[in-house]
Amino acid sequence: MKLVTAIIKPFKLDPVRSALAEVGVTGMTMTEVRGFGRQKGHTELYRGAEYHVDFLPKIKLEIAVDADRLDDVIEAIQESAGSGRIGDGKIFVAELDQVIRIRTGERDADAI
Repeated sequence: MKLVTAIIKPFKLDPVRSALAEVGVTGMTMTEVRGFGRQKGHTELYRGAEYHVDFLPKIKLEIAVDADRLDDVIEAIQESAGSGRIGDGKIFVAELDQVIRIRTGERDADAI
């Protein structure tokens, strides 16, 4: 099992969610976060003064999937979140040792 963590632009949340539903993802966790990479933030003008905004708003998605569905999930995120411009985000994949559903005690693939 794998844990897919995707950092995307906030306005891409609905297209990504729809694309993931099409490939069979039934659940995920979403967190509003702030960060920067190569984009390095931007400058805003407020009441005549210039401000440099380092940390840009992003959405962090965490999705637990079976290893055999990993490629479909990654492709769905890339196609729905990508615009071809800097700042589209990142996808991280990590190994999951165990998943346990608290209510029933089900484990691993049954718990997803």
